[in-house]
Amino acid sequence: MRQRLTNSPMMYAFGMLAMMIPSQAFSTFYSYYYVDKLGLGLGLFTIARTIFLIWDAANQPLFGYWSDRTQSKYGRRRPWIFVAIPLFMLAFVMVFSPPSSLSEMNLFFWFLIALILYEAVATVIWVNYGALFPELFKGDRQRTKASAVQQAFQIVAILIGTALTPILFDAMGFGSMAIVYAVVFGVLMLIFLRYVKEDEEAAKLPQPKLKEAFRETLRNKPFWLVNISNSFAQTVNGLLSATIPFYAKYVLRIPEEQNTLLLASVFVSVIPLVGVWYWILRRIDPVKGWRWSFVVYALSVIPLWFGTNLATGIAAGVIVGFGLAGFLVSPAMVNSRIIDEDALKTGSRREGIYTAVSGFIVRSSGLISAVAFLIVGMIFGYESGDNPGPNPEMTFRYLISVVPLILLAISIAISLFVKIERKSVHEPQASHYQL
Repeated sequence: MRQRLTNSPMMYAFGMLAMMIPSQAFSTFYSYYYVDKLGLGLGLFTIARTIFLIWDAANQPLFGYWSDRTQSKYGRRRPWIFVAIPLFMLAFVMVFSPPSSLSEMNLFFWFLIALILYEAVATVIWVNYGALFPELFKGDRQRTKASAVQQAFQIVAILIGTALTPILFDAMGFGSMAIVYAVVFGVLMLIFLRYVKEDEEAAKLPQPKLKEAFRETLRNKPFWLVNISNSFAQTVNGLLSATIPFYAKYVLRIPEEQNTLLLASVFVSVIPLVGVWYWILRRIDPVKGWRWSFVVYALSVIPLWFGTNLATGIAAGVIVGFGLAGFLVSPAMVNSRIIDEDALKTGSRREGIYTAVSGFIVRSSGLISAVAFLIVGMIFGYESGDNPGPNPEMTFRYLISVVPLILLAISIAISLFVKIERKSVHEPQASHYQL
């Protein structure tokens, strides 16, 4: 039984489930919590995000490089993940447990320190988790299947992290909610680690030194185009999640407890739609499928502009779910192909550094999102929940529909320049694992 489950798409996806529950709760509610609930100004909020990105730019590629060069009897990736689990739990609880009665400046420093600690530990886990994907699953067919299963688990996690979170923090407060999610994360990650075994042969391949590793990565034009394009689309993911609580309050004018229904409309619909995209992507070239996912995603955000109440908000949410599903499934397949081509060229498997640099590029979406939030807020006079300005409704109509449409148009334009030749990559005829 254990042998059948080892390295199966389902057990690999447990890592996604573990990470995404607290990560989605964080990305959806941390801005709402600090800006609207605690009254941290948008200016200080944006400064904190900028400082973090500078820190992230320095540490994320290094974590990937160190992971690639790690030698241990437990593998290259698993030791990093194991050590990071308790640190992540502590950092996540810290984000949502600031001391009461802090001044705005002290709240800013607490937020900044908690953000840096949380994101640093999260980076270690995401880099090593993501680096396992192209190593464990070979060829387009296996990767399409594994990505679809992974994203189905991700949607379940997103649904829990968004729809259940308002219920939990209403019932027990943000701090206790964070403790619950931290414990769930720890249990699920240990299950994931039990059933993942790394490729011993991949670890034996020679690894380039730091300068050479970064030089080869910087020269890889398709890699940069793909991930810059992904970063704009990922900005939309984060912007939608972070804006929905504001959208519910100021545009749809529904009670806070109905946020769960609105969030569920997006993420429940994504679960079956991941299967639709899996069917589509098995029948076309992954790069073309990835490009079309941007087009569909861009069209799907338009109905959010027309939301006026809970019913129209739910209808728009279901539509955007189809676009979101395509973008969730397709990027892993394209990045894995890029890593395969690099291995053919260099003779070494460098999933760690590619995943790390990719993660940094895509995670820069947090700054794009924060800047968009700040600019639109300044235009319409929104500062915080204590001072929402004269027209908060228009602020969040633009942030949830117009801004995402512009960002996805940029993703589409960049994706047109991506050319990846289909080279022969070993793909097993029969798989040793089951779902």
